[in-house]
Amino acid sequence: ATGEQDAAPAARDGLGGPGASASPKPAGKALVAGNPKGNATVPVEARAVNTSKPTRTIGTGTPASCTSAAVVKAVAAGGIITFNCGPAPVTIKMAATAKVRNANGPKVVLDGGGKVTLSGQGRRRILYMNTCDEAQGWTTSHCQNQDHPQLTVQNLTFADGNSTGDKVEGGGGGAIFVRGGRFKVVNSRFVRNRCDRTGPDLGGAAIRVLSQYENKPVYVVGSTFGGSAGQGGSCSNGGALSSIGVSWVVLNSVLSHNEAIGSGANPAKSGTPGGGSGGAIYCDGNEFTVRIAGTVIENNKANEGGGAIFFVSNNRTGTMTIEKSTLRRNPSAKFETRGFPGIFFLGARNPTLSGSKLS
Repeated sequence: ATGEQDAAPAARDGLGGPGASASPKPAGKALVAGNPKGNATVPVEARAVNTSKPTRTIGTGTPASCTSAAVVKAVAAGGIITFNCGPAPVTIKMAATAKVRNANGPKVVLDGGGKVTLSGQGRRRILYMNTCDEAQGWTTSHCQNQDHPQLTVQNLTFADGNSTGDKVEGGGGGAIFVRGGRFKVVNSRFVRNRCDRTGPDLGGAAIRVLSQYENKPVYVVGSTFGGSAGQGGSCSNGGALSSIGVSWVVLNSVLSHNEAIGSGANPAKSGTPGGGSGGAIYCDGNEFTVRIAGTVIENNKANEGGGAIFFVSNNRTGTMTIEKSTLRRNPSAKFETRGFPGIFFLGARNPTLSGSKLS
């Protein structure tokens, strides 16, 4: 058995039925993620999805029933997906990358209930969505700007993802790679994820995102990337998050102990492989925005620029705001913007700071 069950039609329609309460019973130690002192207001569209009536459930009540194959099957089928793996926290060792089928959805929600860890075992990326990947199905003639699928991950831990060597779409995204549609992360944790060690523009040990619909932002809410020594992500650029031409809103989160380990920056200096910027966050492209609020970014480092954040808007239209946040101890080994420790910024104007501390 795969351990993946479709809910009864009645449950899908919100009328009860055997699939309506498929979530695990509360037990074990719940996942703790995000900045508990963060008080940034979370917009409605950035909040967790109601998964009380799942489309399908992974597992039949035991850890053994929660398999990699069940996760892969459920993600491909789409809809609202929950887990029923028993009362204790469980780690599912992924033997293959779970891939979103673009025609299934339009919503794809993966909710771990605070007790599920998906592990790439240091060998593979964990989750993949790409509206422009023909193998996952083309659903429009404008794959780079379509409103679906709408992928949400919530109440989950992503551990030991590794996309090293996977250079599709430029590489990066050790735990999650997303191109197209919409994407958000809520109350989730990312630990020990990796992507290629070198390269001028690839990045995102935890997450790499390209081509979001109408340049609407990726939301990251109440989530942790790293969190303590030895738990952070590592990649050429963007030890946690990376994107090209994508806007972000990061709320009430923690990004710590992540590293950008490439060398030679972007474009790569002569005789170097390139990379090494954005210890926590690496953003490149033209017109995009980054908003960080209620968030702590600390103890990240970059071999080149932006120990915390690397932000380059090539046409100087991009903007960044930092509100009620703390950035500290984010060394940039080679370069950063004067007056903004831990940040390298090229955009429409200097970053806008409000109620924040940078040191």
